[in-house]
Amino acid sequence: MVAPLIEEFALGLDAPICLTWELTYACNLACVHCLSSSGRRDPAELTTPQCQALIDEFEAMQVFYINIGGGEPTVRPDFLDLLDYATDHRVGVKFSTNGIRITPAVARRLAANDYVDVQISLDGATSEVNDPVRGTGSHATALAAMRNLAAAGMRGFKISVVMTRHNLSQLDEFKALADELGAQLRLTRLRPSGRGAEVWSDLHLLPGQQRELYDWLVANGEGVLTGDSFFHLSAYGAPLPGLNLCGAGRVVCLIDPIGDVYACPFAIHPQFRAGNVTEPGGFAHLWRSADLFADLRRPQTGGSCTSCSAYQSCRGGCMAAKFFTGLPLDGPDPECVKGHGELALAAVGAPAPRSPVDHSRRSVPLVLSRRREDPLPDRACDLDPLAGVVLGGDRT
Repeated sequence: MVAPLIEEFALGLDAPICLTWELTYACNLACVHCLSSSGRRDPAELTTPQCQALIDEFEAMQVFYINIGGGEPTVRPDFLDLLDYATDHRVGVKFSTNGIRITPAVARRLAANDYVDVQISLDGATSEVNDPVRGTGSHATALAAMRNLAAAGMRGFKISVVMTRHNLSQLDEFKALADELGAQLRLTRLRPSGRGAEVWSDLHLLPGQQRELYDWLVANGEGVLTGDSFFHLSAYGAPLPGLNLCGAGRVVCLIDPIGDVYACPFAIHPQFRAGNVTEPGGFAHLWRSADLFADLRRPQTGGSCTSCSAYQSCRGGCMAAKFFTGLPLDGPDPECVKGHGELALAAVGAPAPRSPVDHSRRSVPLVLSRRREDPLPDRACDLDPLAGVVLGGDRT
């Protein structure tokens, strides 16, 4: 008998369905929940030839598409060239951006490529909600980028929203904006990763809000993407669309700007590092042979969660969310809808782990009562992430 598809995924695939590739840690913003604590460029980030060689590996492995992020990937001078190199080598590209470089000319170039998808990050339907989290002026920048894409004829680009307790009430507004621009709404979960660990307790959805989100997704889910962000909410009842499984090391992984490979895009920590793409055998060898991935692909026991009636629905929840809140990986998700996570968090005695990777330009406090000015690099040698960018212009 053929095993269900999700069971095949749980055992791992010969190549990832999608992998996240952070091209740079450089960023013009300093979002308070940034999972990679971006800001400064790492001087050891992969060179253009190294990036091209990695794309060649993806092509040989038949990776379906790559999800490029950062930092702000578009501030790399070779970004558009790498994008073209990938699609020319039959590797589809989805990339996330705050919109800073999506000028009308760039939008037209992107719209002309059928193998490119764009995600514009927006964490508030209004500047009053968005800008305290993402930075002053970031709402206006994102809207301008979206309008440029729509004007260029790109349909189906994504509006990517990290759900917080402050923007939950704006779900209908986000959906209306997407419909107006011919875009698609994509909702993602706030994880306590990177700088997100500092604000998770203030921003993550409260129990009643989780139910509100679930009900909204049930009503609107056909037109809204969630990926594997909210499969833990399936314990409320009917499963939500998307991968009802933690795909870490099984169908997804992360490559960071210097070539380190992690099992999960939200778990940048030595415990989840498989190796580096510059090592002998490259990425393909790591994906197929790394001990870390082999461990993740073994049948999981589920720990204490297996006694819960909802286990087959939520599968114990998000590995990264558990790890960075100090919970055991075989225990409940910190946002378990049955309340088991709250009890487990109350019993945590030691400080939760933190990622040692931090390229922040400074500490970023969460201030919801006023807007923040975007921070400047600490030193000239930090490399201005906006070098070569003409704001408001129409350059390629």
